[in-house]
Amino acid sequence: MLTDVSSQAKFTDLALCQPILDVLVELGYDTPTPIQAQTIPHLLEGRDLVGQAQTGTGKTAAFALPLLSKIDLELRAPQVLVLAPTRELAIQVGESFKEYGSQLKGLQVLPIYGGADFKGQLQPLKRGVHVVVGTPGRVMDHMRRGTLKLDNLRCLVLDEADEMLRMGFIDDVEWILEQTPDNHQTALFSATMPEAIRRIAGNYLKSPQEITVKDKTRTADTIRQRYWLAKGHHKLDALTRILEAEETDGVIIFVRTKSITTELSEKLEARGFLAAPLNGDIPQKQRERTVGRLKAGHVNIVIATDVAARGLDVDRISHVINYDLPGDSEAYVHRIGRTGRAGRTGEAIMFVSPREQRSLSGIERAIKLKIERMELPSINQINKRRTERFKESVTKAMDSPDFEQFQKLLSEFKTESERSEIDIAAALACMFQGKRPLFLKETPQQRETSHRETPQRQRDSSGKPQFQSERRFSREKEFKNKEFTKDKEKVFTPRRERATSETPEEGMERFRVQVGRSHGVKPGNIVGAIANEANLDSQYIGRIDIFDEYSTVDLPEGMPRDIFRALKNVWVSGQQLRISRLDQTESGAPKRKRFKSKGKPRQQKA
Repeated sequence: MLTDVSSQAKFTDLALCQPILDVLVELGYDTPTPIQAQTIPHLLEGRDLVGQAQTGTGKTAAFALPLLSKIDLELRAPQVLVLAPTRELAIQVGESFKEYGSQLKGLQVLPIYGGADFKGQLQPLKRGVHVVVGTPGRVMDHMRRGTLKLDNLRCLVLDEADEMLRMGFIDDVEWILEQTPDNHQTALFSATMPEAIRRIAGNYLKSPQEITVKDKTRTADTIRQRYWLAKGHHKLDALTRILEAEETDGVIIFVRTKSITTELSEKLEARGFLAAPLNGDIPQKQRERTVGRLKAGHVNIVIATDVAARGLDVDRISHVINYDLPGDSEAYVHRIGRTGRAGRTGEAIMFVSPREQRSLSGIERAIKLKIERMELPSINQINKRRTERFKESVTKAMDSPDFEQFQKLLSEFKTESERSEIDIAAALACMFQGKRPLFLKETPQQRETSHRETPQRQRDSSGKPQFQSERRFSREKEFKNKEFTKDKEKVFTPRRERATSETPEEGMERFRVQVGRSHGVKPGNIVGAIANEANLDSQYIGRIDIFDEYSTVDLPEGMPRDIFRALKNVWVSGQQLRISRLDQTESGAPKRKRFKSKGKPRQQKA
């Protein structure tokens, strides 16, 4: 049965328990969103459910509120299990459960995900938790070790199922579903409904109630969307102007590569902005601290890769800036969905180079909305804003508790120096400003550094040259034509690559991982683990061969050292990957024909 109902119901009209209603009153929530109004009654009644809604529609509360209302606090065992595709989303959903359940005395919620200390998750599980939110791989590890028991499970939630499919986690999800008790409730939420997701719903859900919330534009009406045609100025200079001219609170700036997050953050800090990077290379605890600083206002700008596009929900985010164009319209929607949430207004600004205008048109067609073109703030506008902020700073300083003390000191200095008050004030202003000029000056227009790229040496979005080895790992376009299929149970390989390939294709490098057929691993497990940890789209992971005790996988050349080190410690099917570059001469590897090309990849025949 398909439900698509516009409801004017209040939360008080729904059968939620009183502690949950009390929390909603404290949070100022009165009216449920469409997905909440339609979903909550069915989940309270114990029905299986399939919900289709875009990000930012309030679906976390749609399942958290009714499931918390049914929690038995006396039973210290996992009663709700939520599977999420990324660590960030798992953390965010866990925080939402804690917030909505803050008046449920004794409620225990535990996020479990890869990249965090495994042993640190064991003690809470032993003590007993009511809600577990985790990524599929880490949930599987705990289940196999017997540290996560689901004998008392009442509801399993698959959150962002389409993203789990894209990241290669579907095999893991199905394995978990097969291990759960027959009498539990299952809820599946997805922005899209590809065939694989519908198959899971058909196989594992019992007569599910289907709910869809149609979104004509696919982006929130509360978000103003603009783009700047990036020509005539350096992108960094343009970004600085926008940040100065716009009335911003929290800002997320999305870039293409991890290295740019750090580089751009440093450059913005040098220009006086409170900025911090956020990417998959940064240790999990540090990433959590960065998000906490953003929430607290200790950092105003976060420069992020798409690892932050899902699950990051910070109320004060007023602007999302796409410094680098997203790969597709879905990524664009997910990125800008970090602002304009829960009825708040937000601003989305996209940098588009002349040669990227076709991609812009594609995004506009997908979201069914014409994106507004914007002009850069003029020098006069910037100088006016700087003048206003300077005056505001002076006025604020007059309220300082040390003001009278400095008044007395400067009065003495005036008498001694025989200089006027205005001279002394100007001197202090110079001290305050430092070496940075207060006002911008007219300069000749600077050309974009990216419009004259050569095949051998190209520049990233910050103007920094990228050479081939670095580009192969970071730039998707070099691998955009790769399509992957499964060959029986042991091969996950580009379609154009022969099944008998003895060397990686050009631009790829072969690695060995210490997990194989004897451990029950499947290609999708390896793909999902690498894609999540390396922040690499699964479609750019090449051939996978699974042997008894180990496997081999082809990855783009130029893997950064920190990612390589991180992958060594990733767990798959109860085993650490312990990834290493494959030495084709070692005795344990399959015999490979040696070529006279001194290790260079063999050219593949068409």
